[in-house]
Amino acid sequence: MTAGRSDPVVTTPYGAVRGRHEHGVAVFRGVPYAAPPFGPRRFRPPVPPEPWDGVRDAALFGPTAPKPPYSEAFARYLSDPVVPGDDCLNLNVWTPDPDPAARLPVMVWLHGGALTRGSSAVPVYDGRAFARDGVVLVSVNYRLGVEGYGLFPDAPANPGLRDQLAALCWVHEAIGAFGGDPDRITLCGQSAGAISIGALIAAPQAQGLFRRAVLQSGPPEAADRGNVRRMVRRMATRLKVPATAEAFAAVDRDLLLRTQAEVGRLGGPVLGGPAFGIVVDGDLVPRDPLQALVEGDAARGADLLMGWTRDEYRLWLVPGGLLERVDRLGAVALAAAMARCHCGHEVVRGYRALRPGAGTAEIVGQLVTDHLLRRPLHRLADAHSPGSSYVYEFAWPSLLPDLGACHALELGFVFDTGDLSDSRRLAGEGAPQELADAMHAAWVRFATDGDPGWQSWDATHPVHVFGDGPPHTVHGPRDAELALWTAAPEPPPTLDGTRARATELRAVVRRLRRPGDVGGVSGR
Repeated sequence: MTAGRSDPVVTTPYGAVRGRHEHGVAVFRGVPYAAPPFGPRRFRPPVPPEPWDGVRDAALFGPTAPKPPYSEAFARYLSDPVVPGDDCLNLNVWTPDPDPAARLPVMVWLHGGALTRGSSAVPVYDGRAFARDGVVLVSVNYRLGVEGYGLFPDAPANPGLRDQLAALCWVHEAIGAFGGDPDRITLCGQSAGAISIGALIAAPQAQGLFRRAVLQSGPPEAADRGNVRRMVRRMATRLKVPATAEAFAAVDRDLLLRTQAEVGRLGGPVLGGPAFGIVVDGDLVPRDPLQALVEGDAARGADLLMGWTRDEYRLWLVPGGLLERVDRLGAVALAAAMARCHCGHEVVRGYRALRPGAGTAEIVGQLVTDHLLRRPLHRLADAHSPGSSYVYEFAWPSLLPDLGACHALELGFVFDTGDLSDSRRLAGEGAPQELADAMHAAWVRFATDGDPGWQSWDATHPVHVFGDGPPHTVHGPRDAELALWTAAPEPPPTLDGTRARATELRAVVRRLRRPGDVGGVSGR
């Protein structure tokens, strides 16, 4: 689009930017919130961008963080644009009115992608519908993979999370000029983005910078430091360099990405394995985020909206035929899932009884989903301030074979971007607009006044269900499964038992993966 006299211009703390009017709202893309994280700044915390003179054009998405592509199996369902360039610490703003007097609610979106993929340029995350409905939407790029979450002896941990904090600070300082209210900021994210939100709302440095938070299909958690170190060490072994930030910075960037993808291909949400993640660092993450939120005062006054999809695991297992392979492995896959979830046979037998006729893959998938996602979110909702937490379940099944109500399917409905081909990759043709209207409106209401439109969490465990008939609230829909974990805790593991389970788990992962299936198993 050619710039014209009517294009909106806003002054940020580092210089003026010129956006565009599109679909009745103002859009500013590729606005830097930190300096390019390369050269001497590689693997280091973010620093402010250099101020600029004149007016910087903000019509196009800025560079995306370095990342490997999805495997062919996942690329059928998930788009992940690449915009080349080093200036990847940038964000985008959609606003109905770039006027400081507007004081509109603000949503800050962090994308998912297992902290190794994704960007704010994914078309499904277009913020025009939120701006149309009176909300300023900000979407953020941050460092990924080894660049953002590698653990080195000679560099600070969690630079990707530090990027997100820097973006949040930028929003708090600058969003008023775009028509936003810095006192009504809602942090929101899905999958790895939600895990990041959980860490941010627990971080001492972020307190006072947000009012609300949305966690979609991702719990507050800290990754095992040993797992992250193993990723780095395995990469170092393949690259034949020391496992230090200095040595990795000297490696060709494309080679580094290829090596990361090769080492990470055996990891995934269902069976675990080495992976990058947010770690406790004694600073930005002084303790496990879930513990900080449940046992401490972090985010105590914030409103929370949390939820999951009914069949999260199907995005992890359907691409590449893993669903059928897990079913064929039967008891071996169940044993690996028990090792992954630290549960005993009593829990598995309980799931079998509650789901008569279910195959092994469904039992494994729901078991792992409850362990990784539903149990932590239940725990957080139980511990949070009364009247300030809301929980949902997305239950509409994709029109594509076998996907069900899988991980990431709800995104096109939340953003009301179901008309885009990128949304149809996961939903199929003919997704119901009325479902998008209901979900999108709930998110707008929550960002506006903290109430999405249904009963807040209490001892009856109300869960608002989208996509299984008209939206409605049910009480305790997952309580029977989750009660099994309390009723039948696993006995303390022995060293020999732990080693045996780890060996069994590695064997299952090898049997599940096909040679060359590089790209890993992840959500958006």
